[in-house]
Amino acid sequence: MGALVIPIILQLVGVVVLIAEIIIPSGGLLGMVTMGLLGYSLYLVFTGISVFAGMIFVVADIIMLPVVLFAGIKLLAKSPATLKTSLSKADGYSSQPEELKDFMGLTGTAITDLRPAGVGRINNMRVDVVSRGEYVDKGSEILVTAVEGNRVVVRKI
Repeated sequence: MGALVIPIILQLVGVVVLIAEIIIPSGGLLGMVTMGLLGYSLYLVFTGISVFAGMIFVVADIIMLPVVLFAGIKLLAKSPATLKTSLSKADGYSSQPEELKDFMGLTGTAITDLRPAGVGRINNMRVDVVSRGEYVDKGSEILVTAVEGNRVVVRKI
């Protein structure tokens, strides 16, 4: 029974290091340490105890390691250390300023030449705008025809 203590401890330390590999970015170094610990444990069992005991350890590793790996990934996904999987408007996240959608149909003035992108003044706000490919001179009156994400599309009036 005393000969099994060191291999079992090596197996448990290997599992702990495998979990650390999931959490800590080590570039595979901890994974290699895990393989070394588990391999040395198996070596000690096969050479010091018996082939049958070694096969039991191998079967236990084949069952235990994927389970530990899967459980570790699942726990990591639920931990506060990971990023959220989605950002929603209900949570207060928005990819564009709220006032951009209110520009639809408003008129303004081109502050710069639009070739086709430039800057316009709409509702006394300086806004990055884009035309649908046509050139618009500086100072021209423009009309907002679409708001697509952060893109305000205008045309010359």
